[in-house]
Amino acid sequence: MSNHFPTNHSDVPIRLFKSDFLEFFTHISPLVVLIIWLPVGLYFLVSAIIMLPAGISGFFIPVAFLVGLFLWTLAEYSLHRFVFHYEAKSEKAQKIFFMFHGIHHAQPQCKTRLVMPPILSIPLAALFYGLFYVVFAFLLKAPLWIAPTFSGFILGYLAYDMIHYATHHFAMREGYLKYLKRYHMQHHYKTPTKRFGVTSPIWDSVFNTKPVE
Repeated sequence: MSNHFPTNHSDVPIRLFKSDFLEFFTHISPLVVLIIWLPVGLYFLVSAIIMLPAGISGFFIPVAFLVGLFLWTLAEYSLHRFVFHYEAKSEKAQKIFFMFHGIHHAQPQCKTRLVMPPILSIPLAALFYGLFYVVFAFLLKAPLWIAPTFSGFILGYLAYDMIHYATHHFAMREGYLKYLKRYHMQHHYKTPTKRFGVTSPIWDSVFNTKPVE
């Protein structure tokens, strides 16, 4: 069983669970992602500003925010390539990875399976926050960088999910967005083992997964 199934253009979503309760959690609207993660990203950015100790310059805040955005692009690439496209060996593991991402390749136009469900995104966010805390608070001795960096990371993720949805369901006929749409459609229909970047092709270029045109 491969993680990449033939495309299915049916309007009826492929069912993943017999249980209606479990099946419910496999469908998610992009509005839910916005409602959950936009406040979270803004909260960490605002808290970094208003909780800045007296006498300390806030110049690092936009820098840390940009660092967070940059780190998201690497996380986006790594998760997509090494986790979502992991070629499992056992049939049970293949089914699990199919539910994570293979279903999207099997039915790429299904509107309710284009953004990451909270049941997956919330634990991942907690994991990355813990990682940032360890790195900035303990290793770099720069705890004030945690909030703005995490804000950039979360808003980078939010941009990824919204852009991913848009590449499948909006025209995007001009500029960089047109390029991203074409790039992602080539990932789906031409090179499913290449072009893992969704918001940027930078890491595909770095790690040689961007085919020569």
